[in-house]
Amino acid sequence: MRVVLDTNVFISAIAFGGKPKIILEKAIKGDIQLVLSDPILEELQGVLLGKKFNYPPHIVIEIAQQLASLAEIVYPEDRILIIKSDPADNRILECAVAGMAKYIVSGDADLLMLRIYEKIRIVTPDVFLKSG
Repeated sequence: MRVVLDTNVFISAIAFGGKPKIILEKAIKGDIQLVLSDPILEELQGVLLGKKFNYPPHIVIEIAQQLASLAEIVYPEDRILIIKSDPADNRILECAVAGMAKYIVSGDADLLMLRIYEKIRIVTPDVFLKSG
């Protein structure tokens, strides 16, 4: 099963654990196929390096490298402009379409409001764990 995790799910998995961490562990075990793109990795690194989390750069690089080695990296060619309030959310949709994902797992209200985009289900970590 091909899955795109939103940046907020990665952050939660790394910094707080809980259900997002369980999903990441499923990817590590090979129970799901994680799909990633460079814009998602770049956003994740920016958040981890930022004032709120302030991770050391060498740790952020290691996290990004580990995730990249775990995932299939896709390079979306088509731009999506569905979400106007937070254009960065469109990068998640682009990754999911390019990677032929079945699910997007997110805690983002703008993405969750869509529910389905081009047959890709957009769900919370809790719903994903119950359905996946």
